[in-house]
Amino acid sequence: MLNSMTGFGSASADDHGISCTVEIRSVNNRFLKSVIKLPDKLANLEPDIDRILRERIARGSVVLTVSVKDTLTPTSVSINQSVLKTYLDQIKALETSVKSPTVDLATLLNLPGVVQAGEDSAEYLATHEELALRLVKDSIAKLKDMRHKEGAALWLDLKKHLEVVRTALAKIAEQAPQVVRTYHERLKARVAQMVAGAGLSLSDNDLLREVALFADRADISEEINRLTGHLDQFALVCEQQIPEAIAATGGEGRKLDFISQEMLREANTIASKANDATIARLTVDIKSAIDRIKEQVQNVE
Repeated sequence: MLNSMTGFGSASADDHGISCTVEIRSVNNRFLKSVIKLPDKLANLEPDIDRILRERIARGSVVLTVSVKDTLTPTSVSINQSVLKTYLDQIKALETSVKSPTVDLATLLNLPGVVQAGEDSAEYLATHEELALRLVKDSIAKLKDMRHKEGAALWLDLKKHLEVVRTALAKIAEQAPQVVRTYHERLKARVAQMVAGAGLSLSDNDLLREVALFADRADISEEINRLTGHLDQFALVCEQQIPEAIAATGGEGRKLDFISQEMLREANTIASKANDATIARLTVDIKSAIDRIKEQVQNVE
């Protein structure tokens, strides 16, 4: 079944005094574009998280955010005196332009790089990493569940537009033979009127030859068959069950986009060849429905 590219998923948990939350959002994109936001202490997890995303998501613009709060105390805290001295020197240099600059110690300690946490223990980091990766997978699962539900709603809407195309196409197939008969009758009446006034005669063979040429130019049976085939193939792609490992490689949205392009091409050919007002009107309905299909397909993973 179809998956939408729009969705949201979140997961959070507490473990050994650590509170971790992962949120993931996705919107449409031709390819997979991921933005991963991590706390500094978990920056080394970015390659692993990116790999997990690519294994589970085929397309979409994805933003994944990991936030961690804990009550554990780092092994040590130190003040980087070199950085602090640099700030103080720069503040002192401002005395010429700013009269009596006031700076309190708390403000200085909050400046970037002044206070540094000591190295966390390997066990402490491992607890963060294990919890974060587990929640990343949980949030992706929730995202995919929402995208699947959105995809089901998309398919319901797409089926309505496919039915519009099928109905109009059936009417066109019914009208097509009448086009040649109407042309034959009109041509015969017009020729009879012209030759009668001139005292000429035209054989039925000559008339039939002209009608045959018109019938060949206006024949849309091949286009009708191809468009019908595209409709069947489109529905098959939408309804087939795709294994998880294959779904992660994507391609369904791109495949449907290509099929809808071919559908529109056949509709345009029918409109140009039919030479009939009724068929032209029905073709407008078909092209309008296909345009809507093309818009919706842009949301499919």
